[in-house]
Amino acid sequence: MTGQTKAARLRELVAKGAIMLPGVPNAAMARQVERVGFDAVYVSGAGMANATAGVRDIGLLTLTEVAQLAGYIARAVKIPAIVDADTGFGGSENVARTIRELEAAGLAGCHIEDQEFPKRCGHLAGKSLIDAEEMTERIKAAVATRADRDFMIIARTDARAVEDFDRTVDRAQRYMEAGADAIFPEALQSAEEFRDFASEIDLPLLANMTEFGKSPLLSFQDLAGFGYRMVIFPQSAFRVSMKATDEFLRALKKSGTQKEWLDEMQTREELYKLLDYDPTAERWPS
Repeated sequence: MTGQTKAARLRELVAKGAIMLPGVPNAAMARQVERVGFDAVYVSGAGMANATAGVRDIGLLTLTEVAQLAGYIARAVKIPAIVDADTGFGGSENVARTIRELEAAGLAGCHIEDQEFPKRCGHLAGKSLIDAEEMTERIKAAVATRADRDFMIIARTDARAVEDFDRTVDRAQRYMEAGADAIFPEALQSAEEFRDFASEIDLPLLANMTEFGKSPLLSFQDLAGFGYRMVIFPQSAFRVSMKATDEFLRALKKSGTQKEWLDEMQTREELYKLLDYDPTAERWPS
């Protein structure tokens, strides 16, 4: 629709049905997601920390860094982008600033989690949670602050690994009542839990299909059947690219030439096409 914001487009997509959001750590990969034909893209917090800064996913990037990196991605594509905003970078006032910064950077939505800072990867042991009341205040601040009412506020709860399934549902219901637009239950541990959670929460739901974690790798079709509207694959493309890069570097170290790897490479022409760059075009209009 002409003049439609990316946030409005995201809401439209979610209202119509389930969508897949491959995760990316940078704007070039986001362009690949768009070119393949996905309707939206996910900006992985772990991806930005691991790939860009080379650090662990424990909240080491600042709001300024996340807004800048996620903004590069959001502006590089026409499809909506959702970003991992970790714990919101502080209390309610910090969360309010976070929403303003991410909106200004061009994101269509974000998720904020109920872990204590410093947070941990959602599929690792040793997490701790803030009080549910404090999280509801953060959600209220986020909702009240956004300039665009379509900007999607997704409340993530990590309660399954710390408390239990029933408390996860209880927290999600409180976050829903606080005004969250969608709920993200992190690290559910079985297909039955994904199904049962969806039957309890009357809001759009986000499922995380990260590899090597606590959750089974359910198909997009299965999750859509349960009622999930957003399915993210946060680190899949990054993991594939890192493994390929490692294999290439080992081969280069051994042989001293990259010639045997040319067929595995994106060509210069393919990169230019991805970037909408025509090196033969006139630099300045006549």
